[in-house]
Amino acid sequence: MPMDFADLSTPLIADACVRLGEPLRAAPAGIVPVVAGQRVAGRVLPVRHYGSVDVFLEVLARAEAGDVLVIDNGGREDEACIGDLAVLEAEAAGVAGVVVWGLHRDTPDLVEIGLPVFSYGRHAPGPVRLDERDADALTRARFGEHEVTGEDFVFGDEDGVLFVASARVEAVSATARNIFRTEREQARRIRAGETLREQTRFDEYLKGRDEDASYTFRRHLRRIGGAIEE
Repeated sequence: MPMDFADLSTPLIADACVRLGEPLRAAPAGIVPVVAGQRVAGRVLPVRHYGSVDVFLEVLARAEAGDVLVIDNGGREDEACIGDLAVLEAEAAGVAGVVVWGLHRDTPDLVEIGLPVFSYGRHAPGPVRLDERDADALTRARFGEHEVTGEDFVFGDEDGVLFVASARVEAVSATARNIFRTEREQARRIRAGETLREQTRFDEYLKGRDEDASYTFRRHLRRIGGAIEE
């Protein structure tokens, strides 16, 4: 896992995107790791599933070490599109994890394998369909309302999954780290007896809002250097 994400989180990455004006591309709520505590970060290796495992075998031939296999199964709830053999193959290809817009199966085996897998959840039946494949099935994938390609980076933890343009990952990670440091200091001060209202000069904010209805709390926090919300 890239060091930039080792001690961060998807909430911090999300806040950094907002602060920098980056598109906030979050996977639909409910995409979580098969094993609690699993995390993943890496370049997107996109693929669209059409009912057969062959598309996974084909795209994995293109994998580079540390890539994250991002599977577009249209959010389907009637089939599990990936199981133990495909995940083992992904691990053998050097993939750092698998993120599925859909369901998985073979849960005990996935737990044993240990490669991070994110999905909506488990389902016993596999695909029984075989749809016509699009020409760009190995280069583009949809994940909820967002399209992702190999030019994107994916972050995942127990709070969900986010996609960031690879060219902006360094700036987003640096900003997330700054937010992290600010929030940790705020938490330390609360434990030491200084309330959050005191730290954020909340009375000052209320006075400012009374004088100017457009004076938001976010504007106030940025003026004083706080980082509770973005």
